[in-house]
Parts: sequence; structure tokens; C-alpha cells
Amino acid sequence: MFLVNKQDISKICHDFGLPSEVIAFSELQRYHYENEDPASRQVRLIVRADLAGGQSVVVRFKNEEDVTPELVEAQSGFQALLRENGIITPAVFKSDGAYARLYLIHGYEVIVTVEAFAEGEVREVGEHIAEQTGSLLARMHNIAEANDVHVENAVLFDPLRENDLFRFSDFERHQEVLLSVDEPLYREIVKEYESLMERIRVMKGEPKYAVQGDISNCNLYLTDGEVGIFDFNRCGDNVLCFDAVMQAVFEARLMDYPKTLEGKQENAILSAFLRGYHRERPFTERQRETFPYLYALISAFWRCSLVFDEDSLVYAVEAGDRAAVQEWMKEIRRRLLSRPEMPL
Repeated sequence: MFLVNKQDISKICHDFGLPSEVIAFSELQRYHYENEDPASRQVRLIVRADLAGGQSVVVRFKNEEDVTPELVEAQSGFQALLRENGIITPAVFKSDGAYARLYLIHGYEVIVTVEAFAEGEVREVGEHIAEQTGSLLARMHNIAEANDVHVENAVLFDPLRENDLFRFSDFERHQEVLLSVDEPLYREIVKEYESLMERIRVMKGEPKYAVQGDISNCNLYLTDGEVGIFDFNRCGDNVLCFDAVMQAVFEARLMDYPKTLEGKQENAILSAFLRGYHRERPFTERQRETFPYLYALISAFWRCSLVFDEDSLVYAVEAGDRAAVQEWMKEIRRRLLSRPEMPL
């Protein structure tokens, strides 16, 4: 397992122009690749280091497939550009003129970056935070477009590829069972899916620009009441309106919310997020026309519902509960046909 000590971190901080003594350090996040493969040399470790004088920094160590120093440099460079243009995001430090530096530490070759530690992590999202976050994202999109910034990396929320919100493949892989339960309904769902995908593909030709790629409550923080953002680990290129809608749905469904919004958080948060975004970067008519179809696809093939929830479609298939499977197919059809207008 990859481990670091105070001396390792002190040297890194010195290399990145931070000569103050490291008083203490602690792990913020670690991906345990060794649990999957004891011989793995892959690394993802994030460490907080507290320096003499009260400054704290975040040191990130990476050695992962498809992650290169060039990619990390581009991601960090985008973060720095956003900060230079007024986005609240931690300062990133350089070593010998670069944001990313290769180290050999205890037999592991790792890419290292250093940035300021961000206090005030957002713990729950209400309408005010959601509206601020939508506005923040729009301003980030404007900066990326105005500066023609690109980061060649796959993102989490591209609806035209496998993504972390919805996957038709999670439904399709159980084709044999679904056909045996209700073949006409299965074929109707497939036909409707293909029709909706054609409707959102009209946006495929829109230019792609760099996006942070992973807005979530654990990546947002508050400074004097204003929302800031960190963690550009999933930064890459995306069609900006796709990023806006899918980040909005993510924030409306997969975060923690005040009890006052219980049972109604999705509409409230989604509306607030998109309203904040639209104020800074107005959606075009074509983008607004595409929204109902994209939203229907996300809802119909929502990964939590299909795969991860205790009463998911996959659970019903594996349990051999044909009645539950058919009810799920009816629900998927209902979601495909339910196409709300963009709530601004």
C-alpha cells in the first residue's frame, strides 16, 4: 500500500514553494486499489497538510490508468484560469513552472499536485445554494468558452456515452428476462429510447469545452456566503448544456437536503439550479426544447433505480419476481413518456 510520511510531504511542499514546516498531516481520501489487486501499483490519495503559520494545503497523489501528467496539468491549469477570472476555487501551486510533478516515493511513481485547503465544505443543499451553484457553473462555462479551454478526458455526465446518471445498457443486458415477461412492452421501451436519443443527438454538434465535471456537496464550499468549488479530478470536455442539465439533476437527486424540502427537493433544487444558470448563461430555445427528452432518459434509466436501490429492477430480475419486473417496465415507460418543460 502506498504510504507517505512527514518528510515526504515536507519535501513536496518545499518543491512547490511552501518552505514552512509541516506540523501535521491527515488523509482526506484514499482509493484502496490493493483490495482489488494486492499487487496493484495504482494510487489515489489526498492528504491535508497543516503548515507552521496556520496555512493548510491539499496534496494529491495519483497513479491511475489513463491519467497522465499532461492531463493533470491541464485540469489544474483550468482550475487556475477559473480562479484568475473570479471563480472561488483553491489556489493551485507550481513547482518549476508546472502544476503537476512526478515523484518516486517508496517505490511508487506518482503524479503530485498541491493546492490550498478549502474550509467550509457544503454539507447540504437548499434552494439558495442550488441557485448559487447553477450560477457558478454558468460562469465557469462562460470562462471555458471565452478562453477556448479544452481538457481531453472522459467526463461523468455525457448522455451520449456511458455515464454515471443513467444507462440504457443496465436495462438492455436483461433483455432475455424482460422479453419473456412482456415482449411488446420491452420493444415499446426500446423504440421510445431510440426516439429520445435521436432527439438529444441534435446537440451533438455543439462545441465541447472544459468542465469541472463533478459538482457535488463534497466538492462545494462556502466562503463569506458564496459558493466555491474544488476537485477537478473528473475535469474534461463536454457539451456545456449537457453538463448543465445533468449536473442540475445530480444536485437535485443525490445530495443532502434540509428537512423542509423533504419529498419535494427534486423540483425545488432543479428549478433553483437551472434558474441560477439561466440568469448567467441563458439557455437557447433549442436547448430548452431538448431538456424534456434528456430528462425523460435520465429518469427512465436512472442507475439508482435500475441497479442500486433495494427494490431495483435488477433485484427483481435476480429474485425471479416477474410481477415486480413487469411493474418496473411499466414505470420505465411512464418515465419515458413524462417530459416536463425546463423549470426556470
